[in-house]
Parts: sequence; C-alpha cells; structure tokens
Amino acid sequence: MALIVPVRGFTPEIGDECFLAENATIIGDTIIGDQCSIWFNTVIRGDVNSIRIGNRVNIQDGSVLHTLYQKSSIEIGDDVSIGHNVTIHGAIIKDGALIGMGSVVMDDAVVGEGAIVAAGSVVLSKTIIEPGALYGGCPAKFIKKVDPEQSREINQKIAKNYLFYSKWYTEETEEED
Repeated sequence: MALIVPVRGFTPEIGDECFLAENATIIGDTIIGDQCSIWFNTVIRGDVNSIRIGNRVNIQDGSVLHTLYQKSSIEIGDDVSIGHNVTIHGAIIKDGALIGMGSVVMDDAVVGEGAIVAAGSVVLSKTIIEPGALYGGCPAKFIKKVDPEQSREINQKIAKNYLFYSKWYTEETEEED
C-alpha cells in the first residue's frame, strides 16, 4: 500500500479505481481523480500547497510533484501522462498533455491542452505553452505545432496503456470485467 501522509490537517483524497504503487508517497492537500495510476517511487507532496490531479492521469516512476508555500499550486487536467522522473513544481498541466521523461516544469508555467513537452526539457517559471504545441530543450522552446488529432491519439493511447498496465497490479483482470 502506498504511503498516505496527512499533514497540517489535510489528508490526501484518492478517486475510484486508482492504482497506487506500494512505494508511492502521497502527502497532504492532494486530491487525485478516478482511474489514475501513481507509479513506483513517485512523491506527490501537497504539504505546503494544494495539488489537484484529474481523471485518468498517469504519473510514472520516480516523478516528484511539489509547490511553493502560499505561492504556487499544481493543477493537472484529465488524460495527462507524466513520464518517468519528471519534476513538476507549482505548474498547471491542461487536459491531454504529455510531459516527457526527465523533464522539469517550474512554478507558474502552463502546459496547454494536448501539448507535448519533449523528454529532458526544462520548462522555466511562467512559461506558457500553447495548446497543441511541442516544446523541447533546456530551456524549453517552441519546436512546432502538432496535428491536434495526432496529439490526441498519442496522448490518449499512453493514458489508456497506463490504465491497462495498472490492472496487472490489482486482483482485477480484463477477463473479469
């Protein structure tokens, strides 16, 4: 069972049909929607400010979500994929976005709907990534617009795959559904 830690009077709230890896840590003022998967060694630290995660979000192994005390919070929309070893610090990630492995997204940045942050990128504070844009690099810069249908297809496929993978760690199987 994941480590769920109440702090400062806040106890994390977890939606229905979520997979929480046994060594994931979820702290404080954190609300996670339905059908999410929080993978191994992930830390979601809602100790200093709020973290809100939508439905069907996968936060992959080794990722860290944190905020600034009384200054920034995290809002993640629906159908978002957060790759392995990502750091999100006080940012907004809109529906259907994809944050590539090893990326860093800093305070007050906004990743638009269906946008893609390439693996290993650093999105600086207050950067606004337009919907459907591909950003990459250090610091992350605009690379190109992505075809909205292609972006939606890629992002939804990843989100659905992680929902499928999470079933391997529960007693439910596809045959029982």
